[in-house]
Amino acid sequence: MQTALQPAAGVWPAWKKLLFRFFFIYLALQMAPWTWLDEVPGVNYVTRYYGQAAEWLVNLANAMLFHVKTVLVPMNGSGDTSYGWAQLCTLLSLAFIGCLVWTLLDAKRPAYTHLNYWLCLFARYYVALMAFAYGIIKLFALQMPFPNLHQLATPLGDFLPMRLSWMFIGYATPYQVFSGVMETIAGLLLLYRKTATMGIMFATAVFINVMMLNLCYDIPVKIFSMQLVFTCLFLLANEGNRIICFFILNKPANVCSLYHFTYPKKWMRIARIVLKTVFVAVAVGVTLYTSWDYYQQDHTPPGKQPVKNGVYDVAVFAVNKQNIPLSLSDTLRWQDVIFENGTGSIKTTDTAFRHRYQRSYFAYVADSAAPVLHFKKQPGDSLSILSFRYQLPDTNTIRLWGMQRGDSLYVELKLTNRHFQLAEKQFHWLSEANR
Repeated sequence: MQTALQPAAGVWPAWKKLLFRFFFIYLALQMAPWTWLDEVPGVNYVTRYYGQAAEWLVNLANAMLFHVKTVLVPMNGSGDTSYGWAQLCTLLSLAFIGCLVWTLLDAKRPAYTHLNYWLCLFARYYVALMAFAYGIIKLFALQMPFPNLHQLATPLGDFLPMRLSWMFIGYATPYQVFSGVMETIAGLLLLYRKTATMGIMFATAVFINVMMLNLCYDIPVKIFSMQLVFTCLFLLANEGNRIICFFILNKPANVCSLYHFTYPKKWMRIARIVLKTVFVAVAVGVTLYTSWDYYQQDHTPPGKQPVKNGVYDVAVFAVNKQNIPLSLSDTLRWQDVIFENGTGSIKTTDTAFRHRYQRSYFAYVADSAAPVLHFKKQPGDSLSILSFRYQLPDTNTIRLWGMQRGDSLYVELKLTNRHFQLAEKQFHWLSEANR
Protein backbone atom coordinates (compact mmCIF):
# COMPACT_ATOMS: atom_id res chain seq x y z
CA MET A 1 0.00 0.00 0.00
CA GLN A 2 1.31 3.41 -0.91
CA THR A 3 1.58 5.65 2.16
CA ALA A 4 1.20 9.41 2.18
CA LEU A 5 4.22 11.64 2.49
CA GLN A 6 5.25 12.54 6.03
CA PRO A 7 5.64 16.29 6.68
CA ALA A 8 9.26 17.30 6.56
CA ALA A 9 10.76 17.70 10.02
CA GLY A 10 12.86 20.68 11.00
CA VAL A 11 13.60 23.22 13.65
CA TRP A 12 11.30 26.23 13.73
CA PRO A 13 12.58 29.67 14.70
CA ALA A 14 11.32 31.02 18.02
CA TRP A 15 9.00 33.60 16.41
CA LYS A 16 7.29 30.93 14.32
CA LYS A 17 6.66 28.71 17.35
CA LEU A 18 5.31 31.67 19.30
CA LEU A 19 2.91 32.65 16.53
CA PHE A 20 1.81 29.05 16.06
CA ARG A 21 0.87 28.66 19.71
CA PHE A 22 -1.25 31.80 19.59
CA PHE A 23 -2.96 30.88 16.32
CA PHE A 24 -3.54 27.28 17.41
CA ILE A 25 -5.47 28.33 20.52
CA TYR A 26 -7.36 31.15 18.82
CA LEU A 27 -8.36 29.20 15.70
CA ALA A 28 -9.31 26.10 17.69
CA LEU A 29 -11.66 28.16 19.89
CA GLN A 30 -13.02 30.12 16.96
CA MET A 31 -13.69 27.08 14.76
CA ALA A 32 -14.91 24.84 17.63
CA PRO A 33 -14.75 21.71 15.42
CA TRP A 34 -16.44 19.65 18.16
CA THR A 35 -19.68 21.47 17.28
CA TRP A 36 -19.60 20.78 13.53
CA LEU A 37 -21.69 17.64 13.74
CA ASP A 38 -24.52 19.16 15.73
CA GLU A 39 -26.87 18.12 12.92
CA VAL A 40 -26.15 14.47 13.73
CA PRO A 41 -28.83 13.23 16.18
CA GLY A 42 -27.54 13.10 19.76
CA VAL A 43 -24.35 15.10 19.20
CA ASN A 44 -25.88 18.41 20.28
CA TYR A 45 -26.72 16.98 23.69
CA VAL A 46 -22.98 16.94 24.40
CA THR A 47 -21.89 20.10 22.61
CA ARG A 48 -24.58 22.25 24.23
CA TYR A 49 -22.63 22.10 27.49
CA TYR A 50 -19.66 23.64 25.70
CA GLY A 51 -21.92 26.42 24.45
CA GLN A 52 -23.23 27.09 27.95
CA ALA A 53 -19.71 27.17 29.40
CA ALA A 54 -18.47 29.50 26.65
CA GLU A 55 -21.38 31.87 27.20
CA TRP A 56 -20.71 31.95 30.95
CA LEU A 57 -17.03 32.70 30.35
CA VAL A 58 -17.74 35.51 27.85
CA ASN A 59 -20.18 37.18 30.24
CA LEU A 60 -17.73 36.84 33.13
CA ALA A 61 -14.80 38.23 31.10
CA ASN A 62 -16.93 41.13 29.91
CA ALA A 63 -18.08 41.98 33.44
CA MET A 64 -14.55 41.85 34.85
CA LEU A 65 -12.38 43.13 31.99
CA PHE A 66 -13.88 44.34 28.72
CA HIS A 67 -17.08 46.20 29.69
CA VAL A 68 -18.33 46.21 26.09
CA LYS A 69 -21.81 46.72 27.50
CA THR A 70 -23.38 46.22 30.90
CA VAL A 71 -25.86 43.65 29.61
CA LEU A 72 -24.64 41.83 26.50
CA VAL A 73 -27.05 41.43 23.61
CA PRO A 74 -26.80 37.81 22.37
CA MET A 75 -26.26 36.80 18.78
CA ASN A 76 -29.39 37.27 16.68
CA GLY A 77 -29.77 38.27 13.05
CA SER A 78 -26.64 40.34 13.69
CA GLY A 79 -23.28 38.77 14.43
CA ASP A 80 -21.80 42.09 15.55
CA THR A 81 -23.77 42.41 18.79
CA SER A 82 -22.10 43.39 22.07
CA TYR A 83 -21.86 39.66 22.88
CA GLY A 84 -20.06 39.07 19.56
CA TRP A 85 -17.44 41.71 20.35
CA ALA A 86 -17.05 40.48 23.94
CA GLN A 87 -16.62 36.95 22.59
CA LEU A 88 -13.90 38.12 20.20
CA CYS A 89 -12.06 39.89 23.04
CA THR A 90 -12.35 36.75 25.17
CA LEU A 91 -10.95 34.47 22.45
CA LEU A 92 -8.02 36.79 21.77
CA SER A 93 -7.27 37.06 25.50
CA LEU A 94 -7.41 33.29 25.97
CA ALA A 95 -5.10 32.81 22.99
CA PHE A 96 -2.62 35.36 24.38
CA ILE A 97 -2.62 33.91 27.90
CA GLY A 98 -2.50 30.34 26.60
CA CYS A 99 0.39 31.23 24.31
CA LEU A 100 2.43 32.60 27.24
CA VAL A 101 1.75 29.55 29.44
CA TRP A 102 2.45 27.15 26.57
CA THR A 103 5.74 28.92 25.80
CA LEU A 104 6.89 28.65 29.43
CA LEU A 105 6.03 24.95 29.65
CA ASP A 106 7.21 23.86 26.20
CA ALA A 107 9.95 26.29 25.15
CA LYS A 108 12.46 23.62 24.07
CA ARG A 109 10.30 21.82 21.52
CA PRO A 110 11.95 22.22 18.07
CA ALA A 111 8.76 22.34 15.99
CA TYR A 112 5.05 21.60 15.89
CA THR A 113 4.90 19.92 12.50
CA HIS A 114 2.31 17.29 13.36
CA LEU A 115 0.16 19.65 15.41
CA ASN A 116 0.27 22.18 12.57
CA TYR A 117 -0.98 19.46 10.22
CA TRP A 118 -4.05 18.93 12.39
CA LEU A 119 -4.69 22.66 12.77
CA CYS A 120 -4.45 23.23 9.01
CA LEU A 121 -6.63 20.20 8.35
CA PHE A 122 -9.44 21.48 10.57
CA ALA A 123 -9.01 25.06 9.32
CA ARG A 124 -9.29 23.82 5.75
CA TYR A 125 -12.49 21.91 6.48
CA TYR A 126 -13.86 24.85 8.47
CA VAL A 127 -13.48 27.16 5.47
CA ALA A 128 -15.04 24.48 3.25
CA LEU A 129 -17.97 24.15 5.65
CA MET A 130 -18.65 27.89 5.54
CA ALA A 131 -18.22 27.97 1.75
CA PHE A 132 -20.90 25.29 1.37
CA ALA A 133 -23.21 26.91 3.93
CA TYR A 134 -23.19 30.27 2.14
CA GLY A 135 -22.67 28.99 -1.39
CA ILE A 136 -25.40 26.37 -1.69
CA ILE A 137 -28.15 28.67 -0.41
CA LYS A 138 -27.13 31.21 -3.07
CA LEU A 139 -27.39 28.52 -5.75
CA PHE A 140 -31.13 28.58 -5.06
CA ALA A 141 -31.12 32.43 -4.88
CA LEU A 142 -32.52 32.28 -1.35
CA GLN A 143 -30.12 34.40 0.70
CA MET A 144 -31.02 37.72 -0.94
CA PRO A 145 -34.61 37.77 -2.25
CA PHE A 146 -35.80 39.99 -5.09
CA PRO A 147 -37.11 43.36 -3.81
CA ASN A 148 -40.78 43.11 -2.85
CA LEU A 149 -43.53 45.67 -3.42
CA HIS A 150 -42.97 47.26 -0.01
CA GLN A 151 -39.29 47.86 -0.76
CA LEU A 152 -39.95 49.11 -4.29
CA ALA A 153 -42.38 51.68 -2.89
CA THR A 154 -39.88 52.91 -0.27
CA PRO A 155 -37.74 55.93 -1.24
CA LEU A 156 -34.13 54.95 -1.86
CA GLY A 157 -32.83 57.41 0.73
CA ASP A 158 -34.81 55.72 3.51
CA PHE A 159 -32.91 52.43 3.22
CA LEU A 160 -29.96 51.55 5.40
CA PRO A 161 -26.76 50.47 3.56
CA MET A 162 -27.23 46.77 4.38
CA ARG A 163 -30.72 46.63 2.88
CA LEU A 164 -29.47 48.50 -0.18
CA SER A 165 -26.72 45.91 -0.70
CA TRP A 166 -29.16 43.04 -0.08
CA MET A 167 -31.51 44.36 -2.78
CA PHE A 168 -28.58 45.06 -5.11
CA ILE A 169 -27.63 41.36 -5.03
CA GLY A 170 -31.21 40.05 -4.78
CA TYR A 171 -32.26 42.02 -7.86
CA ALA A 172 -29.82 40.10 -10.08
CA THR A 173 -30.55 36.40 -9.59
CA PRO A 174 -27.79 35.29 -12.03
CA TYR A 175 -25.22 37.32 -10.04
CA GLN A 176 -26.35 35.76 -6.76
CA VAL A 177 -26.19 32.26 -8.27
CA PHE A 178 -22.74 33.07 -9.71
CA SER A 179 -21.57 34.10 -6.21
CA GLY A 180 -22.90 30.81 -4.86
CA VAL A 181 -21.13 28.84 -7.59
CA MET A 182 -17.81 30.50 -6.71
CA GLU A 183 -18.22 29.71 -2.99
CA THR A 184 -19.31 26.13 -3.70
CA ILE A 185 -16.35 25.55 -6.04
CA ALA A 186 -14.03 26.81 -3.30
CA GLY A 187 -15.58 24.32 -0.88
CA LEU A 188 -15.25 21.42 -3.31
CA LEU A 189 -11.60 22.23 -4.06
CA LEU A 190 -10.84 22.29 -0.32
CA LEU A 191 -12.13 18.75 0.18
CA TYR A 192 -9.17 17.17 -1.64
CA ARG A 193 -5.51 17.46 -0.75
CA LYS A 194 -4.36 17.80 -4.37
CA THR A 195 -6.63 20.80 -4.98
CA ALA A 196 -6.50 22.30 -1.48
CA THR A 197 -3.98 25.01 -2.42
CA MET A 198 -6.14 26.17 -5.32
CA GLY A 199 -9.17 25.93 -3.05
CA ILE A 200 -7.74 28.17 -0.34
CA MET A 201 -6.67 30.78 -2.91
CA PHE A 202 -10.16 30.63 -4.39
CA ALA A 203 -11.77 30.91 -0.95
CA THR A 204 -9.52 33.82 0.07
CA ALA A 205 -10.54 35.83 -3.00
CA VAL A 206 -14.25 35.04 -2.50
CA PHE A 207 -14.35 35.82 1.22
CA ILE A 208 -12.28 39.00 0.97
CA ASN A 209 -14.99 40.28 -1.37
CA VAL A 210 -17.66 39.24 1.18
CA MET A 211 -15.72 40.92 4.00
CA MET A 212 -15.41 44.18 2.04
CA LEU A 213 -19.16 44.17 1.31
CA ASN A 214 -19.84 43.70 5.03
CA LEU A 215 -17.47 46.50 6.00
CA CYS A 216 -18.51 48.96 3.31
CA TYR A 217 -22.27 48.43 3.58
CA ASP A 218 -22.42 48.04 7.36
CA ILE A 219 -23.67 44.46 7.08
CA PRO A 220 -23.67 43.03 10.63
CA VAL A 221 -21.50 39.98 9.89
CA LYS A 222 -18.24 41.91 10.06
CA ILE A 223 -16.61 39.91 12.88
CA PHE A 224 -17.37 36.55 11.31
CA SER A 225 -16.29 37.55 7.80
CA MET A 226 -13.01 38.95 9.14
CA GLN A 227 -12.38 35.77 11.09
CA LEU A 228 -13.07 33.71 7.98
CA VAL A 229 -10.60 35.75 5.93
CA PHE A 230 -8.10 35.50 8.80
CA THR A 231 -8.41 31.69 8.69
CA CYS A 232 -7.86 31.70 4.92
CA LEU A 233 -4.76 33.88 5.28
CA PHE A 234 -3.40 31.54 7.96
CA LEU A 235 -3.65 28.62 5.54
CA LEU A 236 -2.09 30.67 2.74
CA ALA A 237 0.79 31.66 5.06
CA ASN A 238 1.53 27.97 5.60
CA GLU A 239 2.16 27.66 1.88
CA GLY A 240 3.63 31.12 1.47
CA ASN A 241 7.03 30.00 0.16
CA ARG A 242 5.48 27.78 -2.51
CA ILE A 243 3.02 30.45 -3.63
CA ILE A 244 5.69 33.19 -3.77
CA CYS A 245 8.06 30.96 -5.76
CA PHE A 246 5.38 30.02 -8.29
CA PHE A 247 3.53 33.33 -8.76
CA ILE A 248 6.18 35.98 -8.04
CA LEU A 249 9.76 34.66 -8.25
CA ASN A 250 9.15 32.39 -11.25
CA LYS A 251 10.96 29.57 -9.51
CA PRO A 252 10.06 25.88 -9.10
CA ALA A 253 7.74 25.34 -6.13
CA ASN A 254 8.13 22.43 -3.76
CA VAL A 255 5.50 19.70 -3.62
CA CYS A 256 2.83 20.47 -1.05
CA SER A 257 3.18 18.22 2.00
CA LEU A 258 1.06 20.35 4.34
CA TYR A 259 -2.01 18.08 4.20
CA HIS A 260 -0.19 14.76 3.85
CA PHE A 261 0.21 12.56 6.88
CA THR A 262 0.89 8.88 7.54
CA TYR A 263 -1.87 6.98 9.32
CA PRO A 264 0.04 3.89 10.47
CA LYS A 265 -2.89 1.82 11.72
CA LYS A 266 -5.76 0.46 9.66
CA TRP A 267 -8.45 1.77 12.03
CA MET A 268 -7.04 5.28 11.62
CA ARG A 269 -7.34 5.08 7.85
CA ILE A 270 -10.89 3.75 8.13
CA ALA A 271 -11.81 6.42 10.68
CA ARG A 272 -10.45 9.12 8.36
CA ILE A 273 -12.68 7.92 5.50
CA VAL A 274 -15.74 7.60 7.74
CA LEU A 275 -15.31 11.05 9.29
CA LYS A 276 -14.76 12.69 5.91
CA THR A 277 -17.88 10.98 4.55
CA VAL A 278 -19.93 12.21 7.51
CA PHE A 279 -18.53 15.72 7.06
CA VAL A 280 -19.42 15.83 3.36
CA ALA A 281 -22.89 14.42 4.11
CA VAL A 282 -23.53 17.14 6.70
CA ALA A 283 -21.81 20.05 4.92
CA VAL A 284 -23.13 19.31 1.44
CA GLY A 285 -26.01 16.87 1.78
CA VAL A 286 -27.87 18.49 4.68
CA THR A 287 -27.31 21.99 3.28
CA LEU A 288 -28.60 20.93 -0.14
CA TYR A 289 -31.65 19.24 1.38
CA THR A 290 -32.46 22.24 3.60
CA SER A 291 -31.98 24.73 0.76
CA TRP A 292 -34.19 22.69 -1.57
CA ASP A 293 -36.89 22.54 1.11
CA TYR A 294 -36.72 26.35 1.53
CA TYR A 295 -36.76 26.78 -2.24
CA GLN A 296 -39.95 24.72 -2.56
CA GLN A 297 -41.60 26.70 0.24
CA ASP A 298 -40.53 29.98 -1.33
CA HIS A 299 -41.92 28.99 -4.73
CA THR A 300 -45.15 27.45 -3.50
CA PRO A 301 -48.03 29.62 -4.73
CA PRO A 302 -49.60 31.42 -1.76
CA GLY A 303 -53.11 30.56 -0.71
CA LYS A 304 -55.86 32.61 -2.28
CA GLN A 305 -56.23 35.95 -0.51
CA PRO A 306 -59.47 37.96 -0.46
CA VAL A 307 -57.61 41.15 -1.45
CA LYS A 308 -55.52 41.78 -4.53
CA ASN A 309 -51.77 42.30 -4.28
CA GLY A 310 -50.81 45.85 -5.08
CA VAL A 311 -50.39 49.44 -3.96
CA TYR A 312 -53.55 51.13 -2.72
CA ASP A 313 -54.22 54.82 -2.21
CA VAL A 314 -56.15 55.71 0.93
CA ALA A 315 -59.19 57.53 -0.49
CA VAL A 316 -61.05 57.81 2.82
CA PHE A 317 -59.62 57.67 6.34
CA ALA A 318 -62.25 58.38 8.99
CA VAL A 319 -61.81 58.27 12.78
CA ASN A 320 -65.07 58.25 14.77
CA LYS A 321 -66.92 59.01 11.51
CA GLN A 322 -64.83 62.15 10.94
CA ASN A 323 -62.89 62.10 7.68
CA ILE A 324 -59.20 63.01 8.06
CA PRO A 325 -57.98 64.65 4.82
CA LEU A 326 -54.65 63.65 3.32
CA SER A 327 -51.84 65.84 4.60
CA LEU A 328 -48.10 65.29 4.29
CA SER A 329 -47.62 66.82 7.74
CA ASP A 330 -50.00 64.27 9.33
CA THR A 331 -47.77 61.21 9.71
CA LEU A 332 -50.37 59.17 11.64
CA ARG A 333 -52.93 59.20 8.87
CA TRP A 334 -52.55 56.32 6.43
CA GLN A 335 -51.20 57.59 3.11
CA ASP A 336 -50.98 54.35 1.14
CA VAL A 337 -51.32 50.62 1.84
CA ILE A 338 -49.58 47.67 0.15
CA PHE A 339 -50.87 44.09 0.25
CA GLU A 340 -48.59 41.30 -0.98
CA ASN A 341 -49.05 37.57 -0.29
CA GLY A 342 -50.03 37.76 3.36
CA THR A 343 -47.84 40.73 4.24
CA GLY A 344 -48.69 44.40 4.21
CA SER A 345 -47.25 47.82 4.88
CA ILE A 346 -48.65 51.29 5.43
CA LYS A 347 -47.14 54.72 4.98
CA THR A 348 -47.75 55.88 8.56
CA THR A 349 -45.89 56.32 11.84
CA ASP A 350 -48.59 54.54 13.86
CA THR A 351 -46.74 52.65 16.63
CA ALA A 352 -49.29 49.83 16.60
CA PHE A 353 -47.35 48.36 13.67
CA ARG A 354 -43.80 47.15 13.14
CA HIS A 355 -41.69 49.97 11.70
CA ARG A 356 -38.96 49.65 9.11
CA TYR A 357 -37.58 52.15 6.60
CA GLN A 358 -40.28 54.76 7.22
CA ARG A 359 -43.10 52.25 6.69
CA SER A 360 -45.31 50.30 9.10
CA TYR A 361 -45.36 46.56 8.42
CA PHE A 362 -47.88 43.88 9.33
CA ALA A 363 -49.00 40.37 8.40
CA TYR A 364 -52.63 39.72 7.60
CA VAL A 365 -54.84 36.64 7.76
CA ALA A 366 -58.40 36.32 6.47
CA ASP A 367 -60.93 34.87 8.89
CA SER A 368 -62.48 31.68 7.52
CA ALA A 369 -65.86 32.26 9.20
CA ALA A 370 -66.48 35.93 8.46
CA PRO A 371 -65.27 38.71 6.13
CA VAL A 372 -62.61 39.86 8.60
CA LEU A 373 -58.91 40.63 8.14
CA HIS A 374 -56.67 40.16 11.17
CA PHE A 375 -53.55 42.35 11.20
CA LYS A 376 -50.53 41.03 13.16
CA LYS A 377 -47.09 42.47 13.82
CA GLN A 378 -45.34 39.25 12.76
CA PRO A 379 -46.64 36.34 10.64
CA GLY A 380 -46.22 33.87 13.49
CA ASP A 381 -48.00 35.96 16.14
CA SER A 382 -51.11 34.44 17.71
CA LEU A 383 -52.64 37.78 18.72
CA SER A 384 -53.88 40.43 16.33
CA ILE A 385 -53.10 44.12 16.69
CA LEU A 386 -56.15 45.08 14.60
CA SER A 387 -59.15 43.28 13.15
CA PHE A 388 -61.13 44.84 10.30
CA ARG A 389 -64.33 43.78 8.68
CA TYR A 390 -63.90 44.22 4.95
CA GLN A 391 -66.04 44.70 1.89
CA LEU A 392 -65.05 44.47 -1.78
CA PRO A 393 -67.55 46.53 -3.76
CA ASP A 394 -65.45 46.07 -6.91
CA THR A 395 -62.11 44.55 -7.92
CA ASN A 396 -60.19 47.75 -7.22
CA THR A 397 -61.75 48.86 -3.93
CA ILE A 398 -61.39 47.64 -0.35
CA ARG A 399 -63.43 48.99 2.52
CA LEU A 400 -62.19 48.33 6.06
CA TRP A 401 -63.81 49.22 9.34
CA GLY A 402 -63.01 48.30 12.93
CA MET A 403 -61.84 49.61 16.30
CA GLN A 404 -58.40 50.93 17.23
CA ARG A 405 -57.53 52.29 20.69
CA GLY A 406 -61.22 52.73 21.46
CA ASP A 407 -61.90 54.73 18.28
CA SER A 408 -63.92 53.55 15.30
CA LEU A 409 -61.86 53.48 12.10
CA TYR A 410 -63.13 53.41 8.52
CA VAL A 411 -60.73 53.17 5.59
CA GLU A 412 -61.46 53.02 1.88
CA LEU A 413 -58.63 51.88 -0.38
CA LYS A 414 -58.31 52.26 -4.15
CA LEU A 415 -55.95 50.02 -6.13
CA THR A 416 -53.48 52.06 -8.17
CA ASN A 417 -51.70 51.11 -11.37
CA ARG A 418 -48.38 52.16 -9.89
CA HIS A 419 -45.57 50.75 -11.97
CA PHE A 420 -41.98 50.07 -10.88
CA GLN A 421 -39.46 49.86 -13.71
CA LEU A 422 -36.96 48.12 -11.43
CA ALA A 423 -39.32 45.14 -11.13
CA GLU A 424 -39.05 44.49 -14.88
CA LYS A 425 -35.49 43.12 -14.55
CA GLN A 426 -34.39 45.13 -17.57
CA PHE A 427 -31.31 44.15 -19.55
CA HIS A 428 -30.09 45.65 -22.83
CA TRP A 429 -27.19 44.48 -24.98
CA LEU A 430 -27.69 47.62 -27.08
CA SER A 431 -27.79 50.85 -25.05
CA GLU A 432 -27.86 54.04 -27.08
CA ALA A 433 -27.75 56.25 -23.97
CA ASN A 434 -26.60 56.09 -20.40
CA ARG A 435 -29.60 55.31 -18.23
